Amino acid sequence: MESRRDFVKKTALAATAISLAPQITLGMEDTSTDKLKVGLIGVGLRGTNHLNNLLLREDIEITAICDIDDRRNEIALELIKEAKQPKPKVFNKHEYDYRNLLELENVDAVIISTPWLWHTRMAKDSMLAGKYTGLEVSAANTMEECWDLVNTHEETGSHLMILENVCFRRDIMAVLNMVKQNVFGELIHFRCGYQHDLRFVKFNDGKTPYGLGVEFGEKGISESAWRTQHSLLRNADVYPTHGVGPIAVMCDINRGNRFVSMTSMASKGIGLHNYIVKHGGKDHPNAKLKFKQGDVITSMIETSHGETIIVTHDCNSPRPYSLGFRVQGSEGIWEVDGNRIYIEGKAKNSHRWDEATEWIQRYDHPLWQKFGDFAAGSGHGGMDFFVLHAFVESAKKNIAPPLDAYDAAAWSAITPLSEVSIANNGEPQDFPDFTRGNWVKRAPYNWMSDVY
Repeated sequence: MESRRDFVKKTALAATAISLAPQITLGMEDTSTDKLKVGLIGVGLRGTNHLNNLLLREDIEITAICDIDDRRNEIALELIKEAKQPKPKVFNKHEYDYRNLLELENVDAVIISTPWLWHTRMAKDSMLAGKYTGLEVSAANTMEECWDLVNTHEETGSHLMILENVCFRRDIMAVLNMVKQNVFGELIHFRCGYQHDLRFVKFNDGKTPYGLGVEFGEKGISESAWRTQHSLLRNADVYPTHGVGPIAVMCDINRGNRFVSMTSMASKGIGLHNYIVKHGGKDHPNAKLKFKQGDVITSMIETSHGETIIVTHDCNSPRPYSLGFRVQGSEGIWEVDGNRIYIEGKAKNSHRWDEATEWIQRYDHPLWQKFGDFAAGSGHGGMDFFVLHAFVESAKKNIAPPLDAYDAAAWSAITPLSEVSIANNGEPQDFPDFTRGNWVKRAPYNWMSDVY
């Protein structure tokens, strides 16, 4: 079997072999044989994952990296050296040194993998510099930032892709295939979310056994250095896109459909306090902090087509990992938890669940059928290969990516809207129309035909 490197080299040289963009711009000069020159802003754990996958491609040259943590820069430089690529320029002097990276002429595209508060300002600067921009999730923290992404894209013509990898998960793309083939009938209701016990991520001080530390901020490492602060200060769904992104794709949000309104509620917030007391003692300074974020945040979204979507954020309690997906239509229902499905008239037993494995395999997306073996090892079950490939191929052709600035804004808007709704006892909040009415005429997702 050929290696992943050989595979990527071949597919990169074939301009029409695979493109996940929702539309192909005819007449555009084909530059698929040219190397895309990429700069990485942020080479922490996520940025390094992107770097590893980029280094497997023969159509990519890493020309610049930026991180204020030189330990991470050293790791990235060693990986690039091992891949026998030229040493990139390093930007590490201060928090805004990334702007000097953006001035380089030999950077065509940028991937941003930094703490959340930097995402929008970096993406905005990148688009203003004319770079094709890949932005990690979530894309924005406030409504103003959501509009910044859209306005900057429209003002500059520079493209932005939100790098939501769960949209490319194998079972999710199989269910998308089922949705497009009308297996569930007319869509009615969805559930999704981010349900992931992250207490061990947030409180690791580097001294106690992994997962038992109770420090964060300046004393934290990795995500604990910045992520926990959001739980301390904000009562909102601060990380909605892993759940809502795939659902938005299935019901054509911003492409013939849109989010209309949302209401949110938050439970009490005791999980992080209890964790600190348990592992650091009741006299630890952090045990005196009052965390603002509720342990379970539940949001209900209504779409213009009348579907409802329940989005859950649950990261501060002991629980198994789940994104809680549920897709329900007039003819049947699928739920990821329990790996179960029921299709009326086709179920093995009336009113009883079937195991979903057979259905998922039957409707396995053509992309996964053809390239699944090569995606293995790329991260997160292979979906990191597909999201990065979509970004690279779109950037090489300079065409609209499959998940664009309007998606980044609409999905990320859940954070500020949930915050306002919770603060006002669940008062409904209207979603802005980031497409300015163009959702009515924008072509719906049609990856089945666009890819081939």
